[in-house]
Amino acid sequence: MTTGMDRLVAAINGEKSDRIPVFCNLLDQGAKELGIATLKEYYSKGEYVAEGQLKMREKYGYDNLWSLFYVGKEAELLGCQKIIYAADGPPNVEDYVIKSYDDIAKLEVPDDIGSCPLFAEELKCLQILKREAGGKYPICAYITASMTLPAILMGMDKWFELLFFGPHEVRDELLTKCCNFFHKEVTAYRNAGADIILYANPFGSTDFVPMKQFHNLSMPWMKKDVEPLGTNDMVYYCGSSRMNNVIDPVFEQLNIKTYYLSPNDDVAAGKKAVANRGLTWGVINDIRLIDWSEDEVRCEVKRIIEAGMAGGKFGFGTLVMPYKIPERNIRVMLETAYEVGRY
Repeated sequence: MTTGMDRLVAAINGEKSDRIPVFCNLLDQGAKELGIATLKEYYSKGEYVAEGQLKMREKYGYDNLWSLFYVGKEAELLGCQKIIYAADGPPNVEDYVIKSYDDIAKLEVPDDIGSCPLFAEELKCLQILKREAGGKYPICAYITASMTLPAILMGMDKWFELLFFGPHEVRDELLTKCCNFFHKEVTAYRNAGADIILYANPFGSTDFVPMKQFHNLSMPWMKKDVEPLGTNDMVYYCGSSRMNNVIDPVFEQLNIKTYYLSPNDDVAAGKKAVANRGLTWGVINDIRLIDWSEDEVRCEVKRIIEAGMAGGKFGFGTLVMPYKIPERNIRVMLETAYEVGRY
């Protein structure tokens, strides 16, 4: 039987397996799959999340697994005390760690995230996934770049103000601590068995910063993030923000070889920019899956795959799959991807 890992490795190497790799990033849906009433309960135990991931992958047949609980977990590791648990959406930060610039000086990065009690349930989830599916299906870890992490520590508006207007010494103190946290977090996830590190950085897109600031500010901090660690397992991801116009400098300066495009990127242009140097992912705007008809889903999946599949080194993926997407549209999307993406 061809596994998700087989498909991914073949795509990376420019070889053909039975079909292109298909990543479907179902997260909160695991609670429903297990019959757990609330997301707060679901995310309270690593075994719940691992079981949810394994059951959903088996149910739908896609090629990846997630160790991610929710992005606010990173803020919790740095002192966040309150998380909002919505009934039909991802948990989010309720109480910011940084309320004033004085809090930046007080911010403490754990010495060893892997042994931190707040990491225990994620570690348990990873251990179960590795035991049950290691080597068969790539296990993904989501890690926020140092340029983006402050947004969940102090709020986007305050981070934009500090980032662009300073005081710059305070900004750089915060970025230095976030970079230190990034290094320790990547190390902890790698040690626990993650196969893929999703390097999440909307500030690595010119949708967030002008091109001049991308080169003068974003790139130097991205170098500090990734150069000490190596990038063989890293995926460049800007959330839903576009990246086609920065692929060349990212490849040349960071040596990241995998690009998870925005739904707003031109897929053919992104594939051409990456060329044969690495792996390109065409990504669907999964928010639209809430309301699209089955025919609209099929047409969009077909459009994306046909734009990027020729020549290999291509995969199909989703963003974070909102909870309200009807199951029929999840199935239609994936069945179409399996069919159209077959070699």
